[in-house]
Amino acid sequence: MGLIALAYGVACYLFFFAVFLYFVVFVGGDALGAATAGVAPFLGSVKTVDAVAARNVFAPPAVQNIALLLLFGVSHSVMARASFKRAWTKIIPKPCERSTYVLTASLVLVAIFHLWRPMPAVIWSATGLWSALLLIGYFIGVATVLLSTFMINHFDLFGLKQVWARFKNTEFKHDNFRTPFLYAVVRHPLYLGFLILVWTTPMMTAGHLLFAAGMSIYIFVAIGYEERDLIAHFGEEYHRYMQRVPSILPFGGGKN
Repeated sequence: MGLIALAYGVACYLFFFAVFLYFVVFVGGDALGAATAGVAPFLGSVKTVDAVAARNVFAPPAVQNIALLLLFGVSHSVMARASFKRAWTKIIPKPCERSTYVLTASLVLVAIFHLWRPMPAVIWSATGLWSALLLIGYFIGVATVLLSTFMINHFDLFGLKQVWARFKNTEFKHDNFRTPFLYAVVRHPLYLGFLILVWTTPMMTAGHLLFAAGMSIYIFVAIGYEERDLIAHFGEEYHRYMQRVPSILPFGGGKN
């Protein structure tokens, strides 16, 4: 069982990582493909938030896209709750719970990639220096997302530590509460990175705007649920952290 759990966890992680890399390109849209045409010409041929869609449409673009965003938000939020985990681990082995969460989230993203309907009306189109600055901001967002996961425990977050403990037949324990680097500046640098990633684009289309707004709403709703769980787990220690460190914006004091 330990070897099967480990193989399952590694497979889920590798699938997630491939999906995340595609997510970076998907959100970058045509602007990213144009900016990197001389370095990675294939980026101009993959499906992005702005690319020409397939014909398999089952609703008007805005309705279909909102449904996809709701699917992502609901599945993410429900599966992350402690009550769901308690029920879910009666069906699947507990060491595989996090890996299954990662797998499910990745599959939902794949559905978004496949079914997303571009809405090409241009909201803004930056050129010159502004375009370069927005593209730099986009890559800062990508880097912030990745680095944030390693500042806490990347392998715990994506389920590898749990299946490794099962393979070694040892007890799995989460790390103690700590606030390294960016976590000493904001409580949720991972979410901050995603917000930067989805909003900083040289060309903002209506479809990209809908995607960014939907992801932003999900993030702020998720923060509320996540912090409630963190207070339940870490108690007063996390409550003091909330009082001291802002949530998303690195100014304005705690609890913003």
